[in-house]
Amino acid sequence: MLKLIYYVPESHLESTKLAIFTAGAGGIGNYEHCAWQVLGTGQFKPVKGANPFIGELDNLEQIPEWRVETIVPKEKAVQVAQALKASHPYEEPAFEFVQIVEI
Repeated sequence: MLKLIYYVPESHLESTKLAIFTAGAGGIGNYEHCAWQVLGTGQFKPVKGANPFIGELDNLEQIPEWRVETIVPKEKAVQVAQALKASHPYEEPAFEFVQIVEI
């Protein structure tokens, strides 16, 4: 089992969650669409070659973003990552999978 963690602006919070849930994330026992989310501040600076969804080249940006965490079966990781990338507005969405030790 894996934990997916990703960051997204409010405008795409619900659509990214729906996309990853549809791809197989968020199931825990007899529950579906399970996630934890918290609002924070993301920071980035687009440089030459970037095509930012938010911000301008060579300007440091600090914007409100949601951190979303959910569970993903290992066998669904590739499909979930593809769904997240396809539904996320950023050129380079920040996300990670963390291995969960099952006891």
